[in-house]
Amino acid sequence: MAQVAQAIRDKLHSAFLPERLEVIDDSARHAGHAGAPEGGESHFNVVIVSAAFEGMSRVQRQRSVYSCLAEELAGPVHALSLKALAPGESA
Repeated sequence: MAQVAQAIRDKLHSAFLPERLEVIDDSARHAGHAGAPEGGESHFNVVIVSAAFEGMSRVQRQRSVYSCLAEELAGPVHALSLKALAPGESA
């Protein structure tokens, strides 16, 4: 796994102890677009299922993930598609 994707995975794992975590580099689909540097690792799709999200609104969940990934979102990550779910919820 590439460096930025691994950093995302590590931070989310530490912060939320997810029972499911998918970090998918979707940069190849955005090649040539603004914000898409050569080499990828700029556009990601993340699915995270964690008990930490129980009782939180969708906005609260997104804010908590964005806060956790603030360094990546301020630098190498141009776009992040996020599904943050509590156990038992479906997307």
